Amino acid sequence: MSKRMALDGQSLDRHVVRADSPFAKMLARADVRLDGDRPWDMRIRDPRAIDRILGYGNLGLGEAYMAGWVDIDRVDEFVVRVLRSGLSREVGRSPWLWWHALKARLFNCQTRDRCWEVGERHYDIGNDFYRDMLDPRMTYTCGFWGGGAETLAEAQEHKLDIICRKLDLKPGQRVLDIGCGWGSFMIYAAEHYGVECVGLTISKEQAALGRELAGDLPVEFRLMDYRDVDEPFDHVVSVGMFEHVGRHNYDEYMQVARRCLKPDGLFLLHTIGTNREGAPPDPWISKYIFPNGELPALQQVVDASEGRFVVEDMHNFGADYDRTLMAWYENFEQAWPLWRTSYGDTFGRMWKYYLQSCAGGFRARQIQLWQFVLSPSGTPGGYRRPV
Repeated sequence: MSKRMALDGQSLDRHVVRADSPFAKMLARADVRLDGDRPWDMRIRDPRAIDRILGYGNLGLGEAYMAGWVDIDRVDEFVVRVLRSGLSREVGRSPWLWWHALKARLFNCQTRDRCWEVGERHYDIGNDFYRDMLDPRMTYTCGFWGGGAETLAEAQEHKLDIICRKLDLKPGQRVLDIGCGWGSFMIYAAEHYGVECVGLTISKEQAALGRELAGDLPVEFRLMDYRDVDEPFDHVVSVGMFEHVGRHNYDEYMQVARRCLKPDGLFLLHTIGTNREGAPPDPWISKYIFPNGELPALQQVVDASEGRFVVEDMHNFGADYDRTLMAWYENFEQAWPLWRTSYGDTFGRMWKYYLQSCAGGFRARQIQLWQFVLSPSGTPGGYRRPV
């Protein structure tokens, strides 16, 4: 990836960056200073960054940061202030962004052919890289910091255990994991609850390492699109995969989960979500991190469930994702000197921006993390969330 980002026709005219400029005054409304000495202040290294940010919003800021045109020591704190001040709604008027939003509405960007792209571009970049960033179980989803968790490993074990308890897993049951990653849930559930698991992934690297990590446990990895599975399971779980499904496929996704779930089983859906229905996918995240991804709104999950499931429980612990992302960021920073030669500085700045900007989004409560428990026709006597 080039250190000079493609500018999509943006003017390269240079500007004089002044503390009393309109751009500086706009940032001041979010308590951000140009060339200030606070961690969330912005330093302009190349004046072209200003037009890029004003025209392309987060895409422009992310690319300017990757290219070294902008420096911000704590991107997470910068993002919190910008989102809470409402400044993000005043930038990003480029026609390209309108087309990006319209494309998500009109076209299915998560077809069977395109679903493999995120595996190749994101999850297959290197198992050892992810091993250095994640917890020992390689759990690449939000940890649960309730119950006194003090470390990333503890938070992830708490999350895995609460999923098992919400499903009321019993020895000998068979569980489908849609989007199993490296198998952290399946391995934990097999070890601690005596279940058998089948996991679906679109990442060759995840499947290969997952099989190695699972050893002789009754855990099966399948390199398979979720739309192709059709067999009965006692329970279905999907942790951090629904973000790759897209609005045009929510109904089919729920149909697949329903046809694979036995009548007395439970389906646990764990997904990041957005506060605003119809919001377009974030253009920077789509271009550089998760191609073809899209965050659902709460109503979209409920609408797709209608006629197929009863929503037994919904648990929001989105604030925990802030802490999880910052723990990943700390691990990344410690390991980065080992990976810098292999991946390059632009990749490093991209990854720092990804982890910190997402943490800021959760801290500002602009994005959420939901765990739904769904049943085919309602749990007799009512469902009770385990404590």
